[in-house]
Amino acid sequence: MGYRVALAALDALGGERALDEELVAVVENDSCAVDAIQAVLGCTFGKGSLVFRDYGRHVYTVYRRETGEGVRISLRAPDQEAQQSRQERRQMLLTAPQEELLLVEPATEPLPGYAPIEPSEPCDACGQPTMRSRLVEVDGRRLCRPCAERVAAESQGSST
Repeated sequence: MGYRVALAALDALGGERALDEELVAVVENDSCAVDAIQAVLGCTFGKGSLVFRDYGRHVYTVYRRETGEGVRISLRAPDQEAQQSRQERRQMLLTAPQEELLLVEPATEPLPGYAPIEPSEPCDACGQPTMRSRLVEVDGRRLCRPCAERVAAESQGSST
């Protein structure tokens, strides 16, 4: 699925795999399809060019930073009557005409900005350097999210 989505995005936006941040992908699931998005398009978390939204949908929006142009690519609803084996489904994903498999539309959401680069500060509980904007204030202490969740769970446990 991700391979076909990536090819459709390159076809719609022109060009080739990103070397840096030329392409940005917003993915709405964490399936293995996202692996192909990373490999084929060159969009990665590390470069800030892969944005994950946990919506559980096979929807992928890809932008070309240079032009601001984007496409929203979604999986067409499968035929509910068709019962396919895993092998048949795989073959269909690889060989079906793009227009039968995917809906490719202009993106309606704005192009995401560049990933923020912020200084890290130590968590007051565990000392782990944490991006400043991700620290949570709890009882006057600046905590990373795991420590903040642990403190909240401990305080709930002591109040019962």
